[in-house]
Amino acid sequence: MNARRAVRGLSLHAVVWLIGAFVAVPLVYAVVSGFKSTGELTTNPFGLPARWKIGNYTGILGDAMFWRQIANSTLIAVGTACCTVGAAAMAAFVLARYAFRGRELFYALFTIGLMFPFTVAVLPLFLMLRTFGLLDNPLGVILPQAAFGLPMTIVILRGFFRTIPAEIEEAAVMDGCGRFRFFWTILLPMARPALGTVSVLAVVASWNNFFLPLLVFTGPEWQTIPVGVQQFQGQYSTDYALVLAYVVLAMVPALAFYAVAERQLIGGLTAGATKG
Repeated sequence: MNARRAVRGLSLHAVVWLIGAFVAVPLVYAVVSGFKSTGELTTNPFGLPARWKIGNYTGILGDAMFWRQIANSTLIAVGTACCTVGAAAMAAFVLARYAFRGRELFYALFTIGLMFPFTVAVLPLFLMLRTFGLLDNPLGVILPQAAFGLPMTIVILRGFFRTIPAEIEEAAVMDGCGRFRFFWTILLPMARPALGTVSVLAVVASWNNFFLPLLVFTGPEWQTIPVGVQQFQGQYSTDYALVLAYVVLAMVPALAFYAVAERQLIGGLTAGATKG
């Protein structure tokens, strides 16, 4: 039995190390390659640089457009998270705490939204944004992202809200607490793990979104970092080392945010946020 457990433990560790290698090796390769010249990257793709070209990274960090794209992505991600979580929290509260005819039908309509990717609505969405004058406007990205993020957010928050005992709400109502006051001052503070989880998911999804900003923004003023990577790659298509340096620096904010928010994300999911 002990031998079997030891073999099973070694197997699990081997799988974890293998998955970690699949993630870490490309990142390390990209970071190291960003310090090379393009010629050296061609002749010595896997070795260490003979001469570390720090200028590949410092040149990008000194580019005002790079920081503008970081700021644009941050603004849009925060705006998307606020709109998504704010609207979904109110909808999930009603679907979780109120009993009315058609409640499950409304909830089913939201869950059906999980089946439809953004790409199926590209043409009508573009026409709608053009009609309302939201092209080249950050709201043209924030509002659609929030709308497509609502189904998953409502599913998570509704499950969490339903785990909160009804006795707490009944006691609050008996003390003169209205529905909205209960929602704002009692329910939301108790739901901080779930709110943190859906906020992290909304920020990460917005930060990684490439197609919608490419569709909405025609000029460089509001370009986000994924679009900036594509534009930079097209501009310096022959300088592979410089492109890799740009990609690495573009990944740093997302990796740093996820490293900080990882505990909140996992804690929220395991605290009852996925219970139906």
